[in-house]
Amino acid sequence: MRQALRLRPPLRRIRRPIALGAATTLVVAGLATASATLPDPSSASGAGPISAREAAEDRGLDPCRIEPPLGVQLSEGVPTGSGYTRSTGQVRSLNLMVDFSDAPGDGPAMKRFSEFFPQTERWFRASSYGRLRYRAETPLPDWLRMPAPFSAYGIERGSPYEPGYRQLVQDIVAAADPKVDFSTYDLVNILVTPNAGPSALDTVLSVTFSGNGEAPQADGTPLANTSFVYSRQDDGSGSYHETGFRVLPHENGHVFGLPDLYTAEGGGAVGHWDIMSEDWGANNDMLGWHKWKLGWLDDKQIKCAAAPGSRDFTLTPLARKGGPKLAFVPLTPESGYAIEVRTRAGNDEAVCEPGVLIYHVRADVDTGQGPITVADSDEESGGCTRRPNVHAELSDAPFRPGESFADHEAGLRITVLGENRRTGAYRVRVTRSS
Repeated sequence: MRQALRLRPPLRRIRRPIALGAATTLVVAGLATASATLPDPSSASGAGPISAREAAEDRGLDPCRIEPPLGVQLSEGVPTGSGYTRSTGQVRSLNLMVDFSDAPGDGPAMKRFSEFFPQTERWFRASSYGRLRYRAETPLPDWLRMPAPFSAYGIERGSPYEPGYRQLVQDIVAAADPKVDFSTYDLVNILVTPNAGPSALDTVLSVTFSGNGEAPQADGTPLANTSFVYSRQDDGSGSYHETGFRVLPHENGHVFGLPDLYTAEGGGAVGHWDIMSEDWGANNDMLGWHKWKLGWLDDKQIKCAAAPGSRDFTLTPLARKGGPKLAFVPLTPESGYAIEVRTRAGNDEAVCEPGVLIYHVRADVDTGQGPITVADSDEESGGCTRRPNVHAELSDAPFRPGESFADHEAGLRITVLGENRRTGAYRVRVTRSS
């Protein structure tokens, strides 16, 4: 079975507009993921938004359920392939704090745990409209000391389960197994003492092995969906205590089957509009497409504009529960445009230009290679935010009433007709020639 290796792009420092002064900030997006399983797009799992029965009942959305070709491992296709953790209902995460003789625990182990919880649980509850009940458990409240020093494992960023990681996991299982039944958990978080390895400002080691068919086993269960978190994502901006936890929702996004949206150049394709793109700095939510893919939006909240001609849609803000949330325009069996409304509410604290967000989704592009691209309504504007670690250029990407997006090659125009200031809903018109 093919091994996949996906790395986080190199850290970049971006020159901000003069209003920011001399301050520079990290604009790198989410962390790396690695997988050794090719999901079978024909086999739906609990992570996807639909079952086979539901798909048969609602054929109207079929053109909008774009599917990945063979060979795409973490795809934007709907439904999500098998092998990942379910993304609705109660999900139990096992959290183990690990240290080493050459990197002893940095304070009490539960202090490390508190860097991520209960914030991660709250983040998933808000993003999923309560449909994902994330339950973080710590059956071992102390550091698990590994039998070898950290340097002996030869851990490198993005390394798959061979050879250092496999030994590390085997040592973790041996240390925890007497008191932990791994088979009762849906996913595993290994919270490594942050003084093991380099600072996240230099090299990010955090990684997730998702849908991994060659994972080591514990209690008869393969550790197929496991996230490893190393150093702290603290850039010195003063926001760490409020936002440093967001590396974990990003990494856990992979165990639910979501790809990385950053590319080798950083977060310039999606910016701060999804935590799978940028997980440093100010809080942000997930795209509506991901919420549908994860089962957090119902089919009735999705509008599919597959036929030629003009159709008008009313969309309510993504952060608000209920109502129509996403319009999708399929272009090919593997791609199309998504339309949604983003406002500064819920998890989206960094939104400085509310409006209609339009983005291109491709199920045939793998993780970290740009499967989603946000359309910028005001290109080369410099953006509307000066928040640290937010991709400024795309911060004003949403379209406002009277503005249009056009893909002339596809014969497509999307126009924002108006805004209901009382409800926050927007009316959009989709016109396609074919």
